[in-house]
Amino acid sequence: MVAIADVATADGVVRGRRGRRVCQWRSIPYAAAPLGDLRFRAPQPVQPWVGVRPAMEFGPAAMQHRSGARIGPRAYQPTSEDALTLNVTAPATPAARPRPVLVFIHGGGYLIGTSALTLYSGARLAVRGDVVVVSLNYRLGAFGYVDFSEFGTPQQPFETNLGLRDQVAALQWVHTNIAAFGGAPGNVTIFGESAGAHAVLGLMATPAAKGLFHQAISQSAPADWTVTGAEARAFARRCVATLGATPDTAGTALRTAAANDIRRAVDRTLTQVLREQPGVFPACPVVDGDFLPRAPIDAIVDGVAQRVPLIIGTNRDEGTLFAKYADELPTTPGRLRAALARSDAAAESRIAAAYPGYPQPKAAIRAGGDFTFWRPSLTVMEGHSRHAPTYAYRYDFAPRALRLAGLGATHASELIPVFGAGDSPFGRALTAAGGRRGLRAVTEQFQDNWLAFARTGAPLPTWPGYTEARRATLIIDYPARIEHDPDQAKHLAWQGVRVPTLT
Repeated sequence: MVAIADVATADGVVRGRRGRRVCQWRSIPYAAAPLGDLRFRAPQPVQPWVGVRPAMEFGPAAMQHRSGARIGPRAYQPTSEDALTLNVTAPATPAARPRPVLVFIHGGGYLIGTSALTLYSGARLAVRGDVVVVSLNYRLGAFGYVDFSEFGTPQQPFETNLGLRDQVAALQWVHTNIAAFGGAPGNVTIFGESAGAHAVLGLMATPAAKGLFHQAISQSAPADWTVTGAEARAFARRCVATLGATPDTAGTALRTAAANDIRRAVDRTLTQVLREQPGVFPACPVVDGDFLPRAPIDAIVDGVAQRVPLIIGTNRDEGTLFAKYADELPTTPGRLRAALARSDAAAESRIAAAYPGYPQPKAAIRAGGDFTFWRPSLTVMEGHSRHAPTYAYRYDFAPRALRLAGLGATHASELIPVFGAGDSPFGRALTAAGGRRGLRAVTEQFQDNWLAFARTGAPLPTWPGYTEARRATLIIDYPARIEHDPDQAKHLAWQGVRVPTLT
């Protein structure tokens, strides 16, 4: 017999699963299903229910290509527009006092991903840190990060920044309901990886999210992914044309077309843009002057974003994963040259000199990864440190299997130690050729610091804050160390580099 855990939320009672170490509630709705007239609309309140709502199984992932919702070697989560749900994991033991809350926002380039991935449950974090862990789905791609607002009408408007609005709605749900699960609504840490890390920075710059979280962790953020209104409209028009509609028929087509048809049209258009204009990524938040008044990176630098304590960092080998499995980043000399088109004339030669071996593939891949993730994260570190406590890291650890595969400390590889999954089947496979002791050590480094930060707003005392004068950076490796202004020559080479604009 399954042990149950019933909790009364503001919308009704949810029934989760009580295990020996944790209780878990899955796919709790935090907003109404964005179907029918609610497609391309801001998230609306959940309709309360009567009785007990089952919350033991995962519901659908947000609309995306099927391959993006992979949750196992041969297992895929079904996809649907009806996916605005979140999951809660809490220790099974009663709380002596309200527990810190960590809210995880998954990555996937704002195009793919699902909170149903076992890794994201946070069970090991919850037990080790005596915390409550929340993970969430949000609208992706065509339905969350394309600005179709010009094709709406006063009677049937389409709104901007839907994925970002969903994240705010999820945080509002946490604020209202997490105490019933033993969590402290006054001590919420948001953390995310890749696009989820960018979402963390976006939430810091979103007025509607003010007061809904108190600490932030940004792991491998493409921190300057934002488009202007004009760029967003240009991309949306191309998507509409790919769908087979005209500006006059677009509103009707977007309201009535099958979700997969819209998804395919946007994916095809995005693929064309990525090939034509390296360094551009238009399926991301738009500066609409309203919900997102300014680009997050600019708001943070100027001190008008939320001045909460921030941990931010990247991995040493961000680009290798993309070079091996996708053609998205400027990881070749030609693509990097195109990405640098708006920068000063000496930028390419300056960057080439900072990466020994350039334009050989290894050096070009390192430069392309740094262009996308490390370069803008440095700007955030520097800017935010003028206004609030900031802690910088670089993840260098790579077990032998990843080194042999040519990946190294690649993009997203830090998620294994962050979530304590070294003893999972995947974690054991990753260290079968060596590195198990090192993975245990870096797991302790991550979790001890992340959990201390969630409890107090500061990591362990051995990790000094980042300042522009010292640039103290925790190098997470086996063993760990502190470096001041690591890779200074590369840091200086990237100064003044500007991202290309969508044309």
